[in-house]
Amino acid sequence: MHRNEADAGLDALDPAENPARDAASFRRIITARKGLEQAEAELRAAVAAAREAGDSWTVIGAALDTSRQAAQQRFAK
Repeated sequence: MHRNEADAGLDALDPAENPARDAASFRRIITARKGLEQAEAELRAAVAAAREAGDSWTVIGAALDTSRQAAQQRFAK
């Protein structure tokens, strides 16, 4: 589902049939998703910095608790 479809879905809700609920869980999900995006950006920056500093894919893989090949496939340009 694309974001526009999700937005349209919210507009189509009838408050009479769908009583209001506390949005705490919804906000928590959004916060967690944003945290993941920030963590992913930081991880990519850290790996790029390690490569620029001369660290091998073997060392980076060890830091990521994965194989050299998996690290290289995920983060190589």
